[in-house]
Amino acid sequence: MNFPKFQQLVEERSGFRTMDGPMASGEYFSDSCGDMYTYYLKVGPGDVIEDVSYFTTGCGFGTATCSLLVDLAQGKTIDQAYAISDADIEAELDGYPDKKKDYPGRSIAALRAAIDDYRAKRASGTITDAMLEKAHAEAQTGGIVKSAAAPSTNGSAQPAEEKVLIKLH
Repeated sequence: MNFPKFQQLVEERSGFRTMDGPMASGEYFSDSCGDMYTYYLKVGPGDVIEDVSYFTTGCGFGTATCSLLVDLAQGKTIDQAYAISDADIEAELDGYPDKKKDYPGRSIAALRAAIDDYRAKRASGTITDAMLEKAHAEAQTGGIVKSAAAPSTNGSAQPAEEKVLIKLH
């Protein structure tokens, strides 16, 4: 196991945040240790993951594993992300201790639940092409979104609003 990389992942926690307005989310609860894993997704055109984050109540191995999975899934299509395997995650950390070998599977189960949620919403029409375009535009501008001028109740146009998304690391 690459302990310096593990330590860096735990300290930096890339992707560790709840997401404002996710398109989809998925959870996995480990009844063996009580850890909860939740993934959040925003997807753009072509089913490309524009933003992915996680929250976990897990230990350092849970945090490191989720951070690795976020890094592996970001920018992939949902099909590519769904295909990420335990072996892919283990390879990123040069293996796991025997007692921790189930952590990649837990994290993958939560990400796949989020992807299944996305697919169900897409199939039902809850997630539209316009929503995918908006997520892509937000990702390209770093979260700054300018909305079009909206008419007020008295008929005059209001100035466009600027929203800034601040990502915490």
